Amino acid sequence: MNDSSWGAPPRTGYWGPPDQGPAQGAAPAGPAYDAHDALYPAETQPMPIVPDVPDVPQEPMPNAPQPAPEAPRAPQAPQKKSAGRDLGAAIGVGVGLGAVIVASLFIVKAVFIGVIAVAVVVGLWELTSRLEERKGIKAPLVPLAVGGAAMVVAGYVREAEGAWVAMALTALAVLVWRMTEPPEGYLKDVTAGVFAAFYVPFLATFVALMLTADDGPQRVLTFLLLTVVSDTGAYAIGWRFGKHKLAPRISPGKTREGLVGAVTFAMAAGALCMEYLIDGGTWWQGLLIGLAVGVSATLGDLGESMIKRDLGIKDMGTLLPGHGGIMDRLDSLLPTAPVVWLLFVIFVGSG
Repeated sequence: MNDSSWGAPPRTGYWGPPDQGPAQGAAPAGPAYDAHDALYPAETQPMPIVPDVPDVPQEPMPNAPQPAPEAPRAPQAPQKKSAGRDLGAAIGVGVGLGAVIVASLFIVKAVFIGVIAVAVVVGLWELTSRLEERKGIKAPLVPLAVGGAAMVVAGYVREAEGAWVAMALTALAVLVWRMTEPPEGYLKDVTAGVFAAFYVPFLATFVALMLTADDGPQRVLTFLLLTVVSDTGAYAIGWRFGKHKLAPRISPGKTREGLVGAVTFAMAAGALCMEYLIDGGTWWQGLLIGLAVGVSATLGDLGESMIKRDLGIKDMGTLLPGHGGIMDRLDSLLPTAPVVWLLFVIFVGSG
């Protein structure tokens, strides 16, 4: 019920309900009117006689403390836009993670597969922990962690066929593992478990599939660079020029200008990477891949924002200072991986 439904307040000066005028003969209400005034109207009362007293200036007491002079206020500097995170920590952590990833990617491929598997297990732990804390959903972590790591390895060793088989076995393990507990909540727990298996390890398997090509490290590097550049473009343009909200009900901080920045930056980076890093790639293919990355990365970010908004949290974890948790870094990478893998296969083949 809004304020207007209550109607206008009663006028000062009469008694009675607000929808009626003042009653005949009723005295106006107020602190300056009482029963004595009603009996003796103001015009019949004698004026009080007050002797004339000259105004004498008040001398301050000799021992009275004098008020201290008010200090001048320092001018306030105009407030600047806040980035919302510790940029120093975020940049430091990002550079450190990038160094580890690039080193493992170009030195020993198996080490990079291990990095993916560790990220998948930690991401699953963050996701299942938040589901249990906020919703009481107990997705079984043990079969998810084991099956998720096996899924990444199977994708690298046996390619797409191995990834699908590992996904099916992981889902089956989730169903069986949950049977060891009471049946209450079984359906929601296993549903969340199968969703987590698809959302984190299965999508991450497409990164391992990229690595199986002869120029696999270059493909994975292109995928990572385009996603990071897309996020950077969205942040830089959106923070500086963003005015029109993209999806205010899901993520109020994202703007349409930021989406334009993400697509533009990703397309420029894609043209350069396809021309100089990928065997048989051309610049126009890079433009299309960059366009797809800008859109898929933004959708992935919105998707995880939807999950976090449903859970009522800001970040999935606190492992990475300035970034949040592992899942807060994987949000745009996971849905982008199958898109980039498919476009690589279409443009330059799977080998």
